[in-house]
Amino acid sequence: MNSGQLAVGVIAAYLVLLLAIGVLSNRFFRGTAADYFVASRGIGPFVLLMSVFGTTMTSFAIIGSSAEAFTAGIGVYGKMVSWSGIFHSVCFFLIGVRLWAFGKRYGYQTQIQFFRDRFDSDKLGLLLFPALVGLVVPYLLMGVIGAATAIESITVGAFPALFEATKGGIPFWLAGAVVCLVTLTYVFFGGVRGAAWANTFQTLVFVVLGIVTFAVIADRLGGPVAATRQVAELNPAHLKLGATEADEQVFRQRMAEFEAGTSKIKPRHPHEIPPAVFFTYIFIPFSVAMFPHLFQHWLTARSGKSFGLVVVAHPLLMMLTWLPCVLIGVWATAALMPDGSPVIPAKLDNANAVLPMMVNKLAPTVIGGLLVAGVLAAIMSSLDSQFICLGSIFTNDIVNHYIEKDRLSDRNVLLLGRMFTVIVAVVTYLLALLTRQASVFRLGVWCFTGFASLAPLVFAALYWKRVTKAGAYACVLTAWGVGAALFIWAYATTELKGDQEFLVWGVMPVAINVAAATLAMIVVSLLTRPPPRETLDKFFAPAK
Repeated sequence: MNSGQLAVGVIAAYLVLLLAIGVLSNRFFRGTAADYFVASRGIGPFVLLMSVFGTTMTSFAIIGSSAEAFTAGIGVYGKMVSWSGIFHSVCFFLIGVRLWAFGKRYGYQTQIQFFRDRFDSDKLGLLLFPALVGLVVPYLLMGVIGAATAIESITVGAFPALFEATKGGIPFWLAGAVVCLVTLTYVFFGGVRGAAWANTFQTLVFVVLGIVTFAVIADRLGGPVAATRQVAELNPAHLKLGATEADEQVFRQRMAEFEAGTSKIKPRHPHEIPPAVFFTYIFIPFSVAMFPHLFQHWLTARSGKSFGLVVVAHPLLMMLTWLPCVLIGVWATAALMPDGSPVIPAKLDNANAVLPMMVNKLAPTVIGGLLVAGVLAAIMSSLDSQFICLGSIFTNDIVNHYIEKDRLSDRNVLLLGRMFTVIVAVVTYLLALLTRQASVFRLGVWCFTGFASLAPLVFAALYWKRVTKAGAYACVLTAWGVGAALFIWAYATTELKGDQEFLVWGVMPVAINVAAATLAMIVVSLLTRPPPRETLDKFFAPAK
C-alpha cells in the first residue's frame, strides 16, 4: 500500500465513523421538529463548547490560514486570531446568552423568528432570508473547496490508472461530492443533535491532529527555531522583519511572472501590515453575532450557565488551531522552495494546497491521511450546522410561516427541511467546481464582511429600545447595497483569487460597510415612530 492509498484508507475510516455517530444519535431522536432543529434544548456545557467552536472553525482557519501565511506572512495570525479570540467570546456573552433566553422563553428555532417578533414586522423575514442564505452559501463553498483540495493533494498516487490527471489522487469533483454526501447523511439521521455529537468528535480530532502534525513537521525541519531561522534568511518579510533588497527583487520577479501569465498568483509587496488595515480587521469577528448556524447551536443549550465554558475556552482553542497552521504556512516559504530559492514555484499557484504539500513532503505517510481527517473534521463540523440551519429557516420561516400559516405537521416540516438542504448542497457543490481556484481566505473575508455588516441589527435589537422596524429595514438594505458595491469594485480592480488585499481609503471594506449600515439604522430609527410599548415590554421587561 503506497502513501496515497494509505491516506484513502484513513479518510474512509474517518468518514465511516461519522456515519456511525449519525446512526447512533438517531436512536435519541424524538421525531419532532424542535428535537431535529434545536435538540430539545438539552445540550450541556462541554458539547456546546465543542459544537460552537467546531462550527466557527472551517477551512478558513485550517486551509485558508496556512495559504494566507504562505502568501502574506505571519501577520495573518495577528489580524485574525488576536481580534477573533477576544470578540468571539464577547459576542457569545453579550449576544448568545440573551438570544438563548429569548429562544427558550418564546420557542424560537431560527433567527428570523426572533427578528420578526422583536421588530413587530411579519415581512422582515422575506428580506432577511435571501440575505442570510446568500451569505451562508460562500461559507459552505469555503468548506467544500478546502476539503476537496486537501483530499486531492494528500491522495496523490493512490489510483494512478483511474485518475491520471491528478497523478492518481482522488479528483476534486469526487472528493467534494463524497464530503457533501457524508455530511448530509449524518445530518439526516440525527439533526442538530447528530451535528453536535459529530462536532464534538470532530473538534477533538482536528485540535489533536493539528498539534501532532505541527510537531512532526517542526521536527523534520530541525525544530521551530531552525525552521523560522530559514524563513528569516530567505523571506524575512514573511516574518514582518522588513523588506530587504533581495525581497524587492523577488517581488519584481514574481510580478513579471504574473504579468507574463506564467504564474496565477498576483504578488503582494513585502511590507509591514498598515495599522489601519490591522485595526479595521477588528470588525470581522463580529460576524459571529449573525451566523444563523451559530444561533441555532446557541438555542440548543440546556441553560445559560452552559455558555460559561464557551466564553472562557473558545479563545484558547482558537490559538491551538490557528497557530500551527499559520507557522506551517510561513515555514513553507522556505521549506518548499527549490534549491533554497525564495521564488514560489509554479506548482504552488493554488496556495490552498500549501498545508497538504508540506505534509506530503515532511511527514510520515500515515500523518498525511490523519491530517486530512483533521481538515475534514474542521470543515464538516461547520458544513453540517450550515446545512441544518438553511433547512430550518426555509421550512420554518418561509414555507410554514408565509405559505402554510404555521399549519404544517412536524413530519412535513422535517421533510421540507431535508429537501431544501439537499438542494443547497447540490448548488454549493456545483459552485465549488466552478470556483475551486478561489482563495479560501479571501472568500472567507468577504463572507464574514457581509455577516459583520448585519451585526449592528442584532446588537440594537437586544440593547437599544429606540431602534425601529424601519431602522431594521434600513440596516439590512444598506448592508446589502454597500456590500455588493464594494465587492463589484473589488472584483473589477483586483485579482480576488490572488493575495491582493482590497482596501477602501486604506481600510478594510468591512469597516465601511458596518459604519454605513449602523448609520442608516440609527438615522432612520430616530426619524420614525418608536416601537410599541407591548414589544418593548416583551423583550426588555424583567422575566417573570
